[in-house]
Amino acid sequence: MVEIEASKEAASPTARLDAVFAALADPTRRAIIERLSRGEARVTELAEPFDMSLNAVSKHIRVLEASGVVERHRKGRDHILSINARSLDEIDGWIERTRRYWEERLDGMERLLDELNKDHGPKDRKHGSR
Repeated sequence: MVEIEASKEAASPTARLDAVFAALADPTRRAIIERLSRGEARVTELAEPFDMSLNAVSKHIRVLEASGVVERHRKGRDHILSINARSLDEIDGWIERTRRYWEERLDGMERLLDELNKDHGPKDRKHGSR
């Protein structure tokens, strides 16, 4: 299992993104996030659909908590988990910035290719064509 350092407010944005992406790299953890996207849940509820021990699911949950994607609070004896939307907002912002960067670059390349095609359009192949 991937070991991820606990996310701290003082951690750099890059370190926080690295932790979140590492946490989401595992299909079990993504399934947990999918379930939590429908609302908070107890640890035992999250563990039900998986063919693994409660201890193994708890390890996955700890990775999600350490990355800051999941938050835990207690109601009596129950440990209730929910998604920390702020950590996902950081990822969304990074993806959007990266998308804009590449769209601008690709749009520029398309403009350049259009210009090159205008300047060097198809040649008249009458002379010397086979």
